[in-house]
Amino acid sequence: MENSTELTLEQLQKQVELLQKKVGKLEKNRKDQLAIAIVSGNMDKVLAAMVISLAAAAMDTQVKLFFSFWSLSALRDPKKSPKGKDFISKMFGIMLPKGKNKLKLSNMNMAGMGPKMIKMLMKKQNVLSLDEMFKQAGELGVEITVCEMSMGLMGFKKEEMIDYPNLHYAGAATFVADAGESAIQLFV
Repeated sequence: MENSTELTLEQLQKQVELLQKKVGKLEKNRKDQLAIAIVSGNMDKVLAAMVISLAAAAMDTQVKLFFSFWSLSALRDPKKSPKGKDFISKMFGIMLPKGKNKLKLSNMNMAGMGPKMIKMLMKKQNVLSLDEMFKQAGELGVEITVCEMSMGLMGFKKEEMIDYPNLHYAGAATFVADAGESAIQLFV
C-alpha cells in the first residue's frame, strides 16, 4: 500500500510541476496592458471606454483601443470633408454622427436632449468632456487603432479622422494579438 501511495504522491507532484510551468509561460506572455474593442457608437459607451482607459493609463498600464464599426463615428473630425467618395460612402457620412460630440446615448436619447443633459452634468461635476478625455489619452500614450475593414465598409477615409498622436490603422488580427498579450480585455 505504501508504494501505491508514494506513486500517487509522485504523480501529483509531477502534475503540479507541469501546471506551474504552464502558468509561468502564460504569465510571461501577459503584459500590464488593457485592450478594449469599441464597436458601439453610443456616447455613453465611448465615454465609459475612455474613463476606464484613462484610469488604467494613469496607473501606468499600457492601453490599446480598437475602434470598429459604429464607434468610428467618434473618430470623425467634423472639420474635415474628404473628396472622392462614392454615393453609398457619402450616404453613410450623412447618416452617421460626425465626431464624438454628435454621438447619441444608448438609452434616453430623448431626441438629442439626453446627450446635452449628460454633458451639462459632466461639466457641473467637473468630469472631463470627451474632447478633454481624448486629449488626455493622447498625452498618456493611449493607442487607438482604427479598423480598416470597418472604414472600408462604411466609406470612411483616413483624411476624415481626428488628429491624434497615437492613431494607427489595422485589421482585427492586430486587436486579437494585442488582446492576447493583455492582462485585461474588454468589449464595448
